[in-house]
Amino acid sequence: MNYTYIVKCKDDTLYTGWTNDLEKRVNAHNDGKGAKYTKSRKPVALVYYEAFQTKEEAMSREYHIKRMSRKEKERLISGDAAALAASVEKQE
Repeated sequence: MNYTYIVKCKDDTLYTGWTNDLEKRVNAHNDGKGAKYTKSRKPVALVYYEAFQTKEEAMSREYHIKRMSRKEKERLISGDAAALAASVEKQE
């Protein structure tokens, strides 16, 4: 399984990435071995994820989420169905 995820950093910023092992990746971020962006912003907390069958799907979703505004990401995290539908429509 492959995942696109969002973590919230200690400075309240959001980081989006993809992985094939969600728990290991979040632990890597918190151990300072994850993305350069999160190294100085740990600890991070997993606030959202989506599962995909292929790496390509996860990477594509990561790209689209990274293009969202913070407000759109917050709606996605909160489970706002309308925001989720709008983000999917933008991908198509």
